[in-house]
Amino acid sequence: MALANNLTAILNLLVLLCSIPITASGIWLASKPDNECVNLLRWPVVVLGVLILVVSACGFIGAYQHKETLLAVYLCCMAILIGLLLVVLIFAFLVTRPGGSYQVPGRGYKEYRLEGFSDWLRENVVDSRNWGKIRACLADTDVCPKLSQQFITADQFFSSSSITPLQAYSILFCKQPVVNSDVKVISASGCCKPPTACGYNFVNPTLWLNPTNMAADADCYLWSNDQSQLCYNCNSCKAGLLGNLRQDWRKANLILIITVVVLIWVYVIACSAFRNAQTENLSRK
Repeated sequence: MALANNLTAILNLLVLLCSIPITASGIWLASKPDNECVNLLRWPVVVLGVLILVVSACGFIGAYQHKETLLAVYLCCMAILIGLLLVVLIFAFLVTRPGGSYQVPGRGYKEYRLEGFSDWLRENVVDSRNWGKIRACLADTDVCPKLSQQFITADQFFSSSSITPLQAYSILFCKQPVVNSDVKVISASGCCKPPTACGYNFVNPTLWLNPTNMAADADCYLWSNDQSQLCYNCNSCKAGLLGNLRQDWRKANLILIITVVVLIWVYVIACSAFRNAQTENLSRK
């Protein structure tokens, strides 16, 4: 009995440690500038991580103090939390699976469009009911202003691969036949610049003048050099936000998948140890 309880206590300590990367992933997601503006997706992972931390601490105490009722409650609650974490993982994978990209005929690059993302993301993140608040929040961040601090000339701006989807939504891959293959260039708009097809002339990353083809994209008419407006009302800005969310959730999912596998493994062993302890207790009686 004592050996089984000690084993359960050690396993609960491992579960408690597993809650740290879960909580850290949630905090990282919530701290991203784009996620700060989407309240719907900010805290579910953090809440699950904290709950797993609390439940595993209760399980550790129950095993250390030989309280079987507390251990039974722990096992039941942990099963529910692991199930919820699996649901979050599967849901996040499904809604972020469409990437919004499509192949352009006769070109060596892909472009992106709002319609290419999942219906759930479009309906719950960038629909007309939510976009007003999200747009105001994005305008208050430093996502666009810091572009002007990072890039001085047009060559620096167009050759950069560090610009996020939210800033300039598609980084397209243009293959050169002779030298420097797969050179990255900006070829679509996000929240901080107008669509390239509009033919605006670069002044600085958030100031563009004298368009030559306004009919090329509806977003051409929505662009404004007013730094509080820019392209925050453009569909390309919405696509950029969804592109950033997709990238962030995909990165977090890798950590969460590893953690869930460890949690399930530890939980199965903990259940076996608890059952053996119960059997041993009944044999003694």
